[in-house]
Amino acid sequence: MMKRLAVLIGVLSLCGPAGASVSHRIQSNVQLTVDGASTTATRIGSSVSASGINVKVGTGNNDTFAGLTGGSATAAATVTPGNFEINTAGQNFSFTNTAIQGDPISTLAAGVAVNATSGQAASLPAYGQVTSFAGGSKGSLGATLTSVGGGTLTISAGNSGTTSIGQFTSTLEINR
Repeated sequence: MMKRLAVLIGVLSLCGPAGASVSHRIQSNVQLTVDGASTTATRIGSSVSASGINVKVGTGNNDTFAGLTGGSATAAATVTPGNFEINTAGQNFSFTNTAIQGDPISTLAAGVAVNATSGQAASLPAYGQVTSFAGGSKGSLGATLTSVGGGTLTISAGNSGTTSIGQFTSTLEINR
């Protein structure tokens, strides 16, 4: 028996040590987002157009179908109304006159007031074209991790405009 044990010990001593690396990583992440309010405003300019059949400009020295007066550093151009007449009495006629009063230049510096409590747009600039997105409201948005090592993740939903993401990652690597 002793001889067999000696042979077994001899064989095992010929084997080299086992070489392996073991890596274990546990990671927990929570991301909570509340969207901010935003507004895009575009100032529109003044414009005028006139068209017609069997219509003529009035007989006064300053008569026009329509026009624009020049603006200034703080004011948009203004629409000048036209003065027109039927060209040939008793004949069919048509006339179209369209005018758009542009935004004043002085409001260019006007911003959007944001409510400090809710983060939502409280007032908007007075431009011809305004697109606004209401910001999110935190509400009861929240998250709790009970342990980093793969415990429990609890996420509480918030109000509109909020996002919550929770993630557990466990990685085990064995290299020989």
